Formats: sequence, structure tokens, C-alpha cells
Amino acid sequence: MGASEAALQIFSGAFAPQFHTNLRSKFSSVCCVKSSKDRHYGCMQQNGVRILKSYIRRQRIRLESLRCKCSQAENIRGASGRLVNGLANDSKFQLGQHLKYEKGNILSDDGLTAATSNVFGANSIEDEAWSLLRASMVYYCGNPVGTIAANDPSDSNTLNYDQVFIRDFIPSGIAFLLKGDYEIVRNFILHTLQLQSWEKTMDCHSPGQGLMPASFKVRTVPLDGDEDATEEVLDPDFGEAAIGRVAPVDSGLWWIILLRAYGKCSGDTSVQERIDVQTGIKMILKLCLADGFDMFPTLLVTDGSCMIDRRMGIHGHPLEIQALFYSALLCAREMLAPEEASADLIRALNNRLVAMSFHIREYYWIDMKKLNEIYRYKTEEYSFDAVNKFNIYPDQIPPWLVEWMPNRGGYLIGNLQPAHMDFRFFSLGNLWAIISSLATTDQSHAILDFIEAKWSDLVAGMPLKICYPALEGEEWRIITGSDPKNTPWSYHNGGSWPTLLWQLTVASIKTKRPDIAENAIKVAERRIATDKWPEYYDTKGARFVGKQARLFQTWSIAGYLVAKLLIANPNAANILVNVEDAELVNAFSFALTANPRRKRLRKGPKQTFII
Repeated sequence: MGASEAALQIFSGAFAPQFHTNLRSKFSSVCCVKSSKDRHYGCMQQNGVRILKSYIRRQRIRLESLRCKCSQAENIRGASGRLVNGLANDSKFQLGQHLKYEKGNILSDDGLTAATSNVFGANSIEDEAWSLLRASMVYYCGNPVGTIAANDPSDSNTLNYDQVFIRDFIPSGIAFLLKGDYEIVRNFILHTLQLQSWEKTMDCHSPGQGLMPASFKVRTVPLDGDEDATEEVLDPDFGEAAIGRVAPVDSGLWWIILLRAYGKCSGDTSVQERIDVQTGIKMILKLCLADGFDMFPTLLVTDGSCMIDRRMGIHGHPLEIQALFYSALLCAREMLAPEEASADLIRALNNRLVAMSFHIREYYWIDMKKLNEIYRYKTEEYSFDAVNKFNIYPDQIPPWLVEWMPNRGGYLIGNLQPAHMDFRFFSLGNLWAIISSLATTDQSHAILDFIEAKWSDLVAGMPLKICYPALEGEEWRIITGSDPKNTPWSYHNGGSWPTLLWQLTVASIKTKRPDIAENAIKVAERRIATDKWPEYYDTKGARFVGKQARLFQTWSIAGYLVAKLLIANPNAANILVNVEDAELVNAFSFALTANPRRKRLRKGPKQTFII
């Protein structure tokens, strides 16, 4: 048993029932209110605060999470209901605030020390990681709703690292699911769903319905008309406050993937069967499947719309988005209720899956054989049967790739557009292509062969390079706009990100090659805790902690924990894996032999127009 678990049992064990009964009588003034101004619901607190804090000090135990009977959220209490909540400052008791990590202890905002691994004498990396992960938890109305991005006590300039990011919470959510703590994941899913329906506007323009926020923050604000009362509100960011003002395309895709994982892990399918959740899934799908000008089945996005959220030349059809999109489509098809109203949506979904699988497997794949074919491409082919369909010029093959490509193995390139192939290796996209079965079985093994062959480049001193190689010189100045954060071999430009460890683990387990993940975990364990769980590492060999990296980065912590939990129980990876669909395989085989001219036939009867 980890130290944090022991602490939770102590706090929620023998003392909890009596304490909770007394709490109701001592703090009966806590209630839920509606805020018409903010369109939020929250908890109101009044003068019972001082009585409550005095009571806690006499009992010398932590406050159990308050239950807020909000009309728009379900009251959920499961195995993870025994949670520790912190006090705010001396004058206010604020729910929805996370704990802080300082000098090896978890501290609440009023300075009271909570249980940590140091208190219980546990020194293992995992115990420390669990203490840090639980210290990053954010509460809303007394219930856990997520984890903050980073909890670095040495950095006073938090920017938006004190917010709950959708993509950042995914490894945290998976870690809690694998540990049996389902409540925080369920709360996160339902609360972010409520934020989806907001009306978003930036510079008089509103994006399409179905967009999930990039992040949200729990704020405590004064209640109108009462100076002594406050309420908590969820304040979302859909990209209108983000650096670069880019909409988070991946947020909705990750949300669907986590929703499926929650149902498969907990056995609770009631969440995905709810009408509002079914509607949320459909809204995301309709937004992604909407018709546009694009001729490709892949999803067209702007630069910086995923984990790489700054200008890095990934606009167009980046592999990361396509792999997540494909996985989300499969997860959604599995969860959508069979009803006549969804027939057209499911038909469009299936058609897109077939087209995407063919497109990615056929045109994104690169190995030594394919590289030699591109080297001999003829250009300017005007024909339905053209070999060089996208008019790729052989001179685009970069010199580094000719020397870097091993004889064994291959990978999916980062992007494909007319007359352009981005030959960089992007780790997340390739790993999730394996997990989602977007890559074939042979391609999946070839990708892992490639990672093993290029271990010194992609893993080096800390797994895993977010992309390889880095943009340098004039190329860096043109593509990134001379971004001082994305300098060569730093941050998104060839930096090493420990959070990618969990995706490498899932991919390794799916292909029955867990030794790859085990070796990567050993590399990470040499220094990640000593380095205080940084966000990313710099230099080609990942020798330095990133120059602007936040310490105690939550998804670095959670990524390590998920990797360890999955190695201990490989079958648990099934909550994330998409098994290759036999129908898709057959359709893919048919597409290889189909006559491309058939696709140009008109649909429906010829129409006559009167002018």
C-alpha cells in the first residue's frame, strides 16, 4: 500500500463517519446556488466558516470533501470518494482549490501539512508520484474534477499551468481509473461536457458547436448582493485566451477516448448512455465530419491545434490529429446508442474510417523501400492512375533522412499535403496509430523496430522525443517565426517529453513487446524524480532539464504512473486499445483494387436547372 493510500484510509476511516455527521450540523449554511450572470452553478459559503475551521483544528484531521447537491451534476460517491480537501486562506474557506507541493510535503493553502510519502517514510518513486498526483487535484463544489497542469512551487508566474487541461488530464484520468478511483474521471467527463454547450465568441466570430475547451479553471467569486458569500464557477478557455488563439482540436477527441476508457475500466456504462453524453459525442462528430473544401479524408487543422500548440509547421493534416481522430471515431461508434436518428451519422463515420485507414496506411508510410520509390518519382502526372498522386518532388527528401533511415523498420510521416511531405518523426502520432490500429499490424511492428533502431536518438537520456529531428537555422526561423521557446532541441522542437512514456507503454503492450516500454521506464527512473518531474528536457540527448520547463509537471508524473501500472497489469491496456475491425480490413483491401474512375460518377439523377 502506498503512503498516499494509507493517508486517505486514515482520514476517511474510523474518524470519517462521526466527523461527517458533526460537519453537517456545524456547517449547515453551505448550499448550492445558481448564478444567472455567469450561467454557472456553485457552492455558497457564509459565516459558518470560522466555526468549521475551529472544529477542524480541535479534531486535528483534514476536512472530508463536501458534497454539493447541484442540480446540474450528479452526486457521485464511489471507491474514490475518500478524498482530502484543503482549506484556503485564514479568512475564507474555498472549495475547488488544489493542494500545493512544497519542500517534499503536500501543503494546503493555509499551510497545514497533509500526509505525504515523507511522513510515512516511503521513499519509492511511485509513492512520491502518487502523492504529487493527488496534490494536483482540483475540487469543485467539494468534488474532484481534474488535475492542474503543473504544481511548481518555485515558479511564481503560473501563466495557465494552474488550470485543468483536457489533454493533460488524460494520463491522470487513466492513472486514477487503473487505481480504481473512478469518481474524479466521471466528474471530469460530465463537467467538461457542460462546458461544451457554451456559446463561444472571439472577435465577433463563434466556432462550431461541439468544440471542447482547451482548459478550465475553478474560480471563487463574490456572490451578487452578498458581501459575505462566494460561489465557485468553472471558467473555460476555448482558445480565445491561449497563446496564438488556436482552437484545441484534440480536446474533443481525447474526451471521447477517455469516456470509453472510463466505461470499460469501471464497468459503468450509464455515463455514456446518458442523453446529454450521447448528444455531446454527436456534436463532436458532426463538427469533425462536416463537409468542406478538402479532398482528403484526413482532418484539416491549423498549426498548434494539438499537443504541439505553437507554430511548428504542422498545419494541414498532422499525423497526431489523424491518429486521435481515427481512434475517437472507433470509440464513438462503439458507444453510440443504436437508433434511427443516428443512422446517417454512423454511416458517415464508417465511410470516413475506411477512407482514412486507406489514406494513412498507403500515403503516410515511409521505409527504405518507399523512400527509394519517392526518390524515383516522376512529377507533373495528370492521370487518374498517377503513381505520384500528390506531385511530390524527389528533391524534397532531406539529406538527414537518407542517412537516418535504417534498413529495418519504418514510420508514418508527420504530414501530407499537395507537393509536400513532412518527413519528421512525430512520436505521439506514430504511437497512437499503433494503439488505434490505424497502422497495420506489420506497420505497428515496423514502427517499434524503428524506435529500437534509433533508440539513442528518440529515447537517449529521457523518453521520448516529441519529434525528430529539430528545426534548425533558416528553417527554424521561417517555420517557427524565430520562436524563442521552440529553439532547436527544446520544447516542441525536438525536446524530450516524459509524458509520452505511457503511450509508448500501451503501444508496446498491444504489439506484445513490453520489453521496449520496460527499458524506457528504466531510463526515466534514473533521473525523473531527482530532476523534480520536469515538463520536458532539452538538447539532442535530453541531458538538460528544459530551460523553461515547469517542475512537478502533472502529466509527467501521471505518464510514469500509467506506464508502471500497465506493465504490472498488461491486460488493463485494453481500455485504450482499438482492435482492428475486420470490415475495415476488407474495405481497405477493396480500395486497393478499386477503379478510381468509379469515384467520379455522379450521385443521383441528373438535374435540370431553369435559368
